[in-house]
Amino acid sequence: MSGATFTQDGDVLRLSGAVTLARLGDLPERLEALSPPPARIDLSGIDRIDTVGAWVIHRFARERSVPVEGADKDTERLLQQVAAGDRQPQVRPERPAPALRVADQVGGAAIRAFGTGIGLVGFFGGVLVAFWSLLRHPKRLRGHAIIRQFEVVGVEALGIIGLMSFLIGIVIAQQGAIQLRQFGAEVFTINLVGRLTFRELGVLMTAIMVAGRSGSAFAAQIGSMKLAEEVDAMRTIGVSPMEALVVPRVLAAIVVMPLLGFYAAIIALIGGGLFSWLSLDIPPITFVTRIREVVPITDVYQGLVKAPVFGAIIAMAGCFQGMLVEGNAEEVGLRTTAAVVQSIFLVIVVDAFFAVFFAQIGWI
Repeated sequence: MSGATFTQDGDVLRLSGAVTLARLGDLPERLEALSPPPARIDLSGIDRIDTVGAWVIHRFARERSVPVEGADKDTERLLQQVAAGDRQPQVRPERPAPALRVADQVGGAAIRAFGTGIGLVGFFGGVLVAFWSLLRHPKRLRGHAIIRQFEVVGVEALGIIGLMSFLIGIVIAQQGAIQLRQFGAEVFTINLVGRLTFRELGVLMTAIMVAGRSGSAFAAQIGSMKLAEEVDAMRTIGVSPMEALVVPRVLAAIVVMPLLGFYAAIIALIGGGLFSWLSLDIPPITFVTRIREVVPITDVYQGLVKAPVFGAIIAMAGCFQGMLVEGNAEEVGLRTTAAVVQSIFLVIVVDAFFAVFFAQIGWI
């Protein structure tokens, strides 16, 4: 195979031979010395060409604005690729206009939120299917796993939830007393503490604490199992991850949340009662009697109705985000954070719907 040569026939420059790195020779220098430059470049005589040869031809044609013709399909494709790469490297990314950047971020967040919502609804359907399958085959229900989750979600959380609720009860009583003292109505601090703890704050703060404590743990545990390919191994041996991992956690959260919510309300009442006794000179017997008079049983029912729904939301959000983990360990942290944020957001949204619903049915 001969080296790269060229001939100039009038205003046509005809290249021939092998236009490759090994056989270019002094072709670039001789092309640069051409005067006057040709009007066209004919590549029909080329036997072989590589990237270096294509770059020499492309640079010569670009600098003199000369069209290239006669190339076969492979040569034409190589020239196009070389031309596509012939651009000034971008040192830093272009900064779009602030309005466009904000619109892009808002739109991306909306699309991600919509996709997450669709995925969570599908995951909820998978949980229902798993529950139905276990109802049909109760021997597959993992009792030890459920009891263990009862301990993790409920028993081990009693200390932190009790402390939080006790302090919240004191804060509600203290802030309420400051405002009511202006009207000489400190005794109504009992009403404030009783109705707030049973109606809203007892179960809501418990749900937030469980989301931060247990929901994040669910996401991290299942996410770590995904990274270690334990979930895939379970599917390989015929064990459903939904039945073995998700159902025990969801069931434990649904059962334990009403108990934790009621426990938190009682501890908050103790905190509020202690503050009322020490700061407002309201004896405990008066506090308890007043609570029985002003707190309707419907307030207790509201907390008991909302609590299992909140528990299901927290457990499913944590397990759903854990199942989405893939790639690396950083994903575990990101999904754990997403599980906490998602569960708290959904709990507050559902609590708002419950507030409207209970007001419509007269539970006010």
